[in-house]
Amino acid sequence: MTDLTRRQFLKVTGATLVGSSLGLLGFSPAPALAEVREFKLSRATETRNTCPYCSVACGVLMYGLGDRAKNAQASIFHIEGDPDHPVNRGTLCPKGAALIDFIHSDSRLKYPEYRAPGSDRWERIGWDDALNRIAKLMKQDRDANFVAKNAQGQTVNRWLTTGMLAASASSNEVGYLTHKVARSLGLLAFDNQARV
Repeated sequence: MTDLTRRQFLKVTGATLVGSSLGLLGFSPAPALAEVREFKLSRATETRNTCPYCSVACGVLMYGLGDRAKNAQASIFHIEGDPDHPVNRGTLCPKGAALIDFIHSDSRLKYPEYRAPGSDRWERIGWDDALNRIAKLMKQDRDANFVAKNAQGQTVNRWLTTGMLAASASSNEVGYLTHKVARSLGLLAFDNQARV
């Protein structure tokens, strides 16, 4: 680039000026690209969702083909930012743009798993078993470590040995209910994914 002659510089500048002028005059491929996009997504089912990666909670549009009623395996084939979402207004970061790889990953966890103490492998368990185990262990810990009154005899009703980390991609209503449930149990260690 340092050996650019004056004549070469004028050629490059002229070609750039002509190209940008043609784009401004309407010779742009944008309408053609929009038609290709509409054709590609015309038979797809559109689903709105929230990106699971970070605490920003960007809106995404997922497009899938297939219908379980007709014995066709449903599969998502395209993901893009939601232009109507107030957080990201149609844009996505590189992680959000690569969300399709996250969905189709062979190593993605889809079911609860349990590893027994001393074991070297994980075993798949049902959702009811997982939730019952979590509830049983929480109750045991709360019963063993709940503090009703402090040393001065004041009522404190706190549970200090367990904490909760909430998801930040939830709605305000879900966040409010999560906070109320955690505080009603006496949990003081309560934080949000946005601070992690």
